Amino acid sequence: MRTSEAVEAYLAHVADVRRLSSATVRAYRADLAALVAAIGDRPLSDVEVDDLREWQWAAAKAGQSRATAARRASTVRGLFGWAVEQGLLTHDPSQRMVSPKRGRTLPAVATADALEAVLRDAAALAEGGDALALRDHALLEVLYGSGARVSEVCGLDLDDVDHERRTLRLRGKGDKERVVPYGLPAERALHAYLVRSRPVLQARAPSPTPDEGQVARPAVRPVRPAPGAERAVFLGAKGARLGPRAVHALVSRTLAPRVGVEALGPHALRHSAATHLLDGGADLRAVQEILGHASLGTTQIYTHVSAGRLREAYRLAHPRA
Repeated sequence: MRTSEAVEAYLAHVADVRRLSSATVRAYRADLAALVAAIGDRPLSDVEVDDLREWQWAAAKAGQSRATAARRASTVRGLFGWAVEQGLLTHDPSQRMVSPKRGRTLPAVATADALEAVLRDAAALAEGGDALALRDHALLEVLYGSGARVSEVCGLDLDDVDHERRTLRLRGKGDKERVVPYGLPAERALHAYLVRSRPVLQARAPSPTPDEGQVARPAVRPVRPAPGAERAVFLGAKGARLGPRAVHALVSRTLAPRVGVEALGPHALRHSAATHLLDGGADLRAVQEILGHASLGTTQIYTHVSAGRLREAYRLAHPRA
């Protein structure tokens, strides 16, 4: 079996058997496509550890970060480990790969005052009744209010929202579900969006493509809305389900100028929500459940952010600092 064929079979396995999220499968595909491009589409059994090391070395010289190198090495180990389990290989060359340890960098976090200003600006724009402004305000409130990943919010369906209990049913990594709370400001913004904005955006959805036998206008071919758009909570300007790229553009446009950090995306709202919860006295395990982290160690990085703030406050306030 050639390497490209093994890659496709492995991707089908992680998607259909292991049921990893579509975002994870896309990341695996990109990593393995880079490997095939570097070493050539040779038989999988011909790939040796030297080929993998050469690929790593070339990527490192090109400026690849340690985190990316570690992730790609993990992806390649997954491919070759699966190939051995399937009997496609008798030995696993990736076991002798050496990957750098991931750097533990603190996440970008906005202050509560900065976020208050961003949400106040968004609310002021929404008061004008513009459909997109109403949606954007609700989206920012929900992202910060729930600490959800952008993919989870984009994947929300109408029946995932419990307005009475103010909770969201989210589908996270590995297709795992969890229920998280959100606050009253988010509920108010979400209600205004669903009542006054979503019907307007939904009406902009293109007409379905004609059935066979019907004659379509040759000038313009109608585009079918994204699957499940009629059930999606958040819609785009043309009535399709809102995608992560559009959310990233919105957050970068509204949040980055207030925080002073370029290219600050939706994950900054998640980081900020987690940090502010801990600053407010929330239990670490409760924050872990809200964020949907499989390991408590992943959540503990936010304690370092809070500890850093404590040290700064101590330095500024204590006479013997």
